[in-house]
Amino acid sequence: MEKKFLGDYAKIHFAGHELHLLNPTTFMNRSGAAVAALCQFFKIAPEELLVAHDELDIAPGTARYKRDGGHGGHNGLRDTISALGNRKDFHRLRIGIGHPGSAKQVTNYVLGRPGKAERQAIDAAIDECIATLPDALSGDWAKAMNRLHSFSA
Repeated sequence: MEKKFLGDYAKIHFAGHELHLLNPTTFMNRSGAAVAALCQFFKIAPEELLVAHDELDIAPGTARYKRDGGHGGHNGLRDTISALGNRKDFHRLRIGIGHPGSAKQVTNYVLGRPGKAERQAIDAAIDECIATLPDALSGDWAKAMNRLHSFSA
């Protein structure tokens, strides 16, 4: 835990690039403070960020890259956009978790554990995300997107 970043932090070398990894330990709707603290400390511009988050509107086993855009109702993204001075021009990695079917069930669904089949599908999608990272890191987002967006577990 790195207190100044409000989360678990690691610096790694991956595919010839130095990466700063951060898992905020704040409440999800306050995760923007952690992202902003990391960006300020290392002088990382929003367009250099990749924010990974769960996505209700995508089925488990599916992931999508996206750049720019609004928060889509995701409170963690809403807070991140606000903490970055309303900058939306960062990359996102949308990891599908599916929707419980009713808006009343969303909170418990998101905070709960996925079933075994869903967990396996999510893990397979995350593995595919990692496989596409070298292309994304080298700036070939089109190639990374094409590969990831054609994958389905």
